Amino acid sequence: MSNSEFSRGKIKVPPCRDVIENIIKPGIESELSRSFKSYLLVNKAHVVMLKEKGILSEDEARQILAANEELLTGSADFEVDYEKEDIYFNIENYVIARTGREIGGKLHTARSRNDLCATVTRISLRERLLEMAMLTNELREVLLDLAQKNTSSVMPGHTHLQPSEPITFAHYCSAIAAALQRDFDRLIHAYHTTNICPLGGTSMGSSTFAIDRTLTSDWLGFNGPIDNSLDCVASRDYVLEGLSALSIMGNTLSRLANDLYVWATPYYQFIEVDDAVAACSSIMPQKKNPWTLEYIKGKAAHLEGYFVSASSALRATPYTHCQDASAETPEPLYQAVDELRACLKLMKVTLKTLKTNSSKMLQAANNTYCTVTELANTLVRVDGISFRSAHHVVALVVDHMLKQGLLAHEIKLETVQDCYQLAMGEKSRISEEDLQNALNPIHNVESKNILGGPAASEVTRQLQVLDQQLKSDQKTLKALNDDVNQATERLNEKANEIIKAV
Repeated sequence: MSNSEFSRGKIKVPPCRDVIENIIKPGIESELSRSFKSYLLVNKAHVVMLKEKGILSEDEARQILAANEELLTGSADFEVDYEKEDIYFNIENYVIARTGREIGGKLHTARSRNDLCATVTRISLRERLLEMAMLTNELREVLLDLAQKNTSSVMPGHTHLQPSEPITFAHYCSAIAAALQRDFDRLIHAYHTTNICPLGGTSMGSSTFAIDRTLTSDWLGFNGPIDNSLDCVASRDYVLEGLSALSIMGNTLSRLANDLYVWATPYYQFIEVDDAVAACSSIMPQKKNPWTLEYIKGKAAHLEGYFVSASSALRATPYTHCQDASAETPEPLYQAVDELRACLKLMKVTLKTLKTNSSKMLQAANNTYCTVTELANTLVRVDGISFRSAHHVVALVVDHMLKQGLLAHEIKLETVQDCYQLAMGEKSRISEEDLQNALNPIHNVESKNILGGPAASEVTRQLQVLDQQLKSDQKTLKALNDDVNQATERLNEKANEIIKAV
């Protein structure tokens, strides 16, 4: 089919070179790499439905489907013509060239580019959300394995980057795993918001052809059709929800990366990243920079930016089809997925090869004052005083020790008694054994075996719960993928029956 036979409706001239170079060509190239097969899948479902409803004859459907299949299998002599505005018109042009205008031209019956592109965007997004969910689960698995190996790795927990109370590295990993579980939940929620079908909404006002939107929705693996034809082509809030889920996960990964980044410094030495994920300085040979962690922290900022970009593109657009809503709003999503994919893979390999230094962790727990909260708790239990009074006594103890340049594990019973006498006007009933148990970070941790605590038995329980939820989430993810794959198989069977019919 020659260029002269391609109709632009009432428009009499082809797009100008600036429009081609800045709008059409980038758009087509993006669609070719991201969603070309999705267009062909939607074509297939639409044509089969039109045949089922008697809107196309079997022979018309067979010819259109055969041409569409050539494009799907890569056997077509398909060359993009940028003057044909977009990828859809190039596809339609190929079908018409193979079947003739009076047959191939019926492909677009009861359909618009508006609902077609909306459907393709939702298919492309749901694929990417499921991929991100899969990568999230892979990371969760590695993190839980790392935690299981470190239930006895006692370390100081921190608030405000100051030593607070003793925990274990496994307890920390358990917290991150819980956050990643919520990230997974958000991805799946975004998937269900996305996985409803706009096909059949046409330009925005539905159709007078007696189409069956439920059939196409089922064959394309959607949960169901969108109820309102205007909402079919206007809605892009699912893009924002998907980007929100990606951005929030970026924050989870960035916060994890930042903690590891700090703990990898020579001042802490709690962990060491593997040489394969580190970089050296071009001038300072002693350097071992945690390369992947810096990358992840930086990319999280980009993810937030993509959400703002999409939200800004969608804001103040009319609630109907328009290019800024339909084309520009989803664009940051693809970039965000590329960035998050890299972050998830890099964090996975970083954790899988991470070395923990339990002796340095325990040394820090001993040398800092993270155990003295338990000393205050002990005074409450032994002497029956209020926690606020015990807090005041221990503050006097800490102040005295710091002025002497001494560490927490060097606190003497005599010092505690002197400070207690000063604050309370009497002696404490605390014993040497009470004092040592309070100041021992291992004993401190193991005493915290209530729900959510860092004791090894309780963290093991937490990890078991997280592992069970991970296994359940993996089944959920598999079921969602299976639903889509099985729908595609049913559609292919229907289409092949038509193509092979004589």
